[in-house]
Amino acid sequence: MDEKVRCSWCEREEIYRKYHDEEWGVPEHNDQKLYEHLMMENMQCGLNWLMMLKKRDIFRKCFDGFDYKKIAEYGQERIEKILETEGMIRSRRKVEAVINNAQRYIGIIEKFGSFNEYLWRYTDGRTIIYCSHMAGEGCAKNSLSEEISRDLKSRGFQFVGPVTIYSHLQACGLINDHVLQCWRFDEINKLADIKYCH
Repeated sequence: MDEKVRCSWCEREEIYRKYHDEEWGVPEHNDQKLYEHLMMENMQCGLNWLMMLKKRDIFRKCFDGFDYKKIAEYGQERIEKILETEGMIRSRRKVEAVINNAQRYIGIIEKFGSFNEYLWRYTDGRTIIYCSHMAGEGCAKNSLSEEISRDLKSRGFQFVGPVTIYSHLQACGLINDHVLQCWRFDEINKLADIKYCH
């Protein structure tokens, strides 16, 4: 029997536990994966993350494995095909946002060399641990996610509010928000250059 202590949010279903144990909070530096995480967050707006995980293979099929270079070239015919895919979230606005954001994503890469360089400069390349969160005071957004959200919006990104961005920072390891008792808290810290914040 698995006796590991985990963050309470992941205990409901196996797909959640697998995501928590293998992916959530691991410092991510690959542009393709960073884009996938961000677009998953975009699709999640107004819905729940469990649904996103269950539909992840559908998203990958619809969006060429989240290849932002290919997605940036999608036209109306491809949009219609995506919306007709069985099991797909049928939100034209979100599908169009994924395409728009791929175009904006490429713009950031052209300016900064990579999205990785752009994003991680906000934390000086380090994973943040908030002391208040270690004490059990979580949050859905903060000044960091608000700053990044404002900048992405100014660059034309859509569905990138501060709550969405905070979730992205957690998922991609810019913030280690595993609870102190969780077995992944120390494991993530071994993978990262840590910065404590109050």
